[in-house]
Order: sequence, then structure tokens, then C-alpha cells
Amino acid sequence: MKIKAAKKVIVILSALSMLFTVSCSPGRNAGQDTASSGSSSIKDTFQSGSSKDAPDNGQEKESQTTKNDKKESGQTQSFAEAHDAFKTTLAREENDADPIADPPEGYFDLIKYPSTVGDLAAYVSSDPGDGEKHPLIIWVVGGWGNGIDDFPWCYPAWDNDQTGSAFWQADILMMYPSFRGGNGNPGHYEALFGEVDDIAAAYDYAASLPYVDPDRIYLGGHSTGATRALLAAEYTDKFRAVFCFGAVDEVKYHNNSQFTFDTSIEEEFTMRSPIHWLDDIKTPTFLIEGSDGNADNLKNIENATDNENIHCYVIPGQDHFSVLAPLTRVAAEKILSDTGAEPDITITQEELESAMKQDPVTPLPLMMTFTDEDLGLSMSYPFLWEVQDVSEEGEIAWYLTSMYEEDNVWDLATLYIDAYEPELGVQEIVDSLKEEGLEATPLTINGMDAVQCVDMFEDEEGYSYQNTYVIVLTKDAMVSFDFYIPEYYGEDAKELFQTMIDSIRTE
Repeated sequence: MKIKAAKKVIVILSALSMLFTVSCSPGRNAGQDTASSGSSSIKDTFQSGSSKDAPDNGQEKESQTTKNDKKESGQTQSFAEAHDAFKTTLAREENDADPIADPPEGYFDLIKYPSTVGDLAAYVSSDPGDGEKHPLIIWVVGGWGNGIDDFPWCYPAWDNDQTGSAFWQADILMMYPSFRGGNGNPGHYEALFGEVDDIAAAYDYAASLPYVDPDRIYLGGHSTGATRALLAAEYTDKFRAVFCFGAVDEVKYHNNSQFTFDTSIEEEFTMRSPIHWLDDIKTPTFLIEGSDGNADNLKNIENATDNENIHCYVIPGQDHFSVLAPLTRVAAEKILSDTGAEPDITITQEELESAMKQDPVTPLPLMMTFTDEDLGLSMSYPFLWEVQDVSEEGEIAWYLTSMYEEDNVWDLATLYIDAYEPELGVQEIVDSLKEEGLEATPLTINGMDAVQCVDMFEDEEGYSYQNTYVIVLTKDAMVSFDFYIPEYYGEDAKELFQTMIDSIRTE
């Protein structure tokens, strides 16, 4: 484009070539379930209880008779009583000091909540500042980690959204707790025992917040997080409703490499296995799983109890992860409509299966504000993007892109901002672009004259990118916003770029 100096174009081409030939960064969601190599795989950890992976060990027969065995054995203690009276024996004392990322200011606060082992870290939605009391959901991420990182605001992949982002996207307040032993917290990993106490403590903290409705605090989780949530539902009836995606029934039939407790003690397993305590659930609890995930576990739970508070749904043709993005959105809708004095949430198999058929959604990320004081200009940009000053002498230039390089709209988009002397007017810019064979459109952005055009770009490796180019005329400068996205994401990226452009302001 003639509008831009040739030197600038060369810099951009070089930067783009480097950007898209660098190998992907390591995964940042250490606490989440992942199919990549690591201490435990999805197959080993989460599907070893299914018929295709597990030997015939009598699990189904045992689960079907658990309720009768409990009665015949004379067991009268509730789970809360048994849990509080039991002292776990740890075979390994493990913890970590993983750092905690700063949350997006104005969206989440990093706080400490008191528990029986000391103060634990958590992300909690910031006070909306409207003087109202709002519903909140505590979301427990999957995996065996006890910490938190930046997963709540990373890209929520449609086929594997473990972030729980559907809730904050629906303007529902959230709490993401870490647990004992994680992130430098006091205590050690207890593999589904002490973590139950921490969830109960997280409720107490959330209920104390002046902007949270204590009668509308919900709980949800995925995989190991769902098992923790299910145990918490058996331990306390304080939650208004509980949503468990892919919980397990009896932990002894699953990968024990993560178990830090003494596995020679049978009661250690009993205290961590939800199937033994299903009759203690007094709050509406919804168990959801894909037929290709931990569905056998869910069926075992369903067969083991006639507790009317437990609702089980197996989604045909889906797996342990694919149910999350569509169906956490259903859960969010149910929370928003659950406004009565008593819980009033109903979910049908039909509406869940219908929700699975919806088109994938590309949500907007949490946004922060970028400001160039020299230009007197500000705009919004994704929180996980890095802002780099790439100015040369006598120039103003910025480079904005995600700190990660995952294959999605947020992480592969790139924005260049350059400022020039205001030498051309709108019509001159339009004419110049047309000489290059580009269709330019005059427009107004927050009272400022501007021009936009869309072009295609191919880098030295032969990869094609869509380039949306906007020039804004301020009173002191001509500022260009050069947005690149791989061609196959061009349509999906429109809303993101338009949101940034619409946010441009000058003093």
C-alpha cells in the first residue's frame, strides 16, 4: 500500500514470517486435563474405568448394590460426619510454588480465602459496583493440580473449553479457587480429601462478599474438578445447585499415580469416592458426560441411588471434553433464570442434545486499555496480548499480539499501530488505495474521519493472511491499525477487530 513507508512494510513482512514459523509455545493450563504427554494421560486417568480400558473387576455390580450394602452394614454417618472424623494418611507430602498470574483488572481480583489449613489463593469476580447482590458460581478446573493460572481468560476452544468461560461471558460472577498445596498455599495435595474442605471454605468466602447473593452460589467442575464438586455436594447443602461434567464414581478404579494418600488403607478410597455417599446430596446436582467419556461412571452412579436430587445425562456421540462449551452455556442460562426463593432448575436430555448441535461460538476475550500518551489515543485490546514498543527514532509504532501461539483467533491475530504526519485527507487516502487495486471505504470512528480496506497477504512461507487496514485521522496524526489473521480465521476474527476499532478514543 502506498500509504505506508516501504521500510515499514519490510519490517511487518519479516515479523510475520517469524511469528508464524516459530513452534507453538508450551501449554499454559497446567491445572487442566490435557491429552498431551505428562504425568498422566486422558486415557490412563479419566477413561480407565470404561469397559474398553478396564478389566472386569466387578465395579458395575458393586456400584449397583452400594446403597443396599450401606444399609446392611449399619452405616449411619453422613458424609460430612465421616469426613470430618477421618484423618487422612499421606504417603507423599507434595505441593508446588507455581506463580499466580495477575488477573484482568476490573474483571477479577486475586484474593486469599481462609480454610482449615490457612489462607488459599483464588480469582474472584470484581465488584460490579451497582449495589446489587449477584449469583456466583465456583468453578473447579479439571486435572490433579491444586493451583490456578491464567486459564480462566485463555481461549475457550469449542471442542475443549475447560475454562468455565461461559459463565463470565453471561455476566455471572465467578470464583476460581486454588487448593491446599498449590501455588505456595499451606498444606499438601490430598487428592480429593482436604480439597473438599477447601471448596466448602470457598463457599463461605463467596457468601461473605457484599455483592454476592449467598442464596445463589453455585458449584461446577470438570473431570477431577467435577469429582471434587460432587464430593462437596455430598458434604454440604449450601450450594444452590451443582453441575458436574465427567465426574468419576469410585476412584480406586482410576489411575492412582496421582494419589498422595496411603493406598493400602481401604477407607482412604471410600472417603474420596462419591458413589458411597450419594444419598447425602440434598441440593439439585446435575451430572453430565459424553458417551465416549466417563459415561460408565455416570451410569454406575445413576444405578446406585434413587436420590431425586441427582440428575444424570449421557450425551451420545460426545466425549469427555466436547460437552463443555455448549453445555456450560446451558448451565449459565439456567442460573440466570433461577431467581426464585427456592432452586428451580430443570434440564432435559432433549435440550442438552439440542444445544450440542449449535454452531461453534467465537467469544470476545476480556479486554484491557492501551494508551499512547504522545498521540493522546487509547483503545481496547485482549488481556493476554503483549504490547511492544517497536518505534524507531522519530517514529511511533506498536506491535500487539498474544503471548501464546495456539491455533485460534485470539492467539494468531496480530495488530500493528503506526503514526504518521497528517499529510493526506480521507479522499487522498481512498484514491491512493484504489490505485493499488484495493477497495477503500470512508467511515467515522467516534467522531474521527477514517478509511478501511481489506487485503490478502502471503508471507515468505506461502501462508495466506487477511489484512484489515484502518487509517484514523486525529487532529495531530494519521494513525494506521494493521490487523493480520490467518485467512481461514478471517470471518471469525471480524468481531474482535471491529471491537478494537470501535474502542479507539482520543483525548
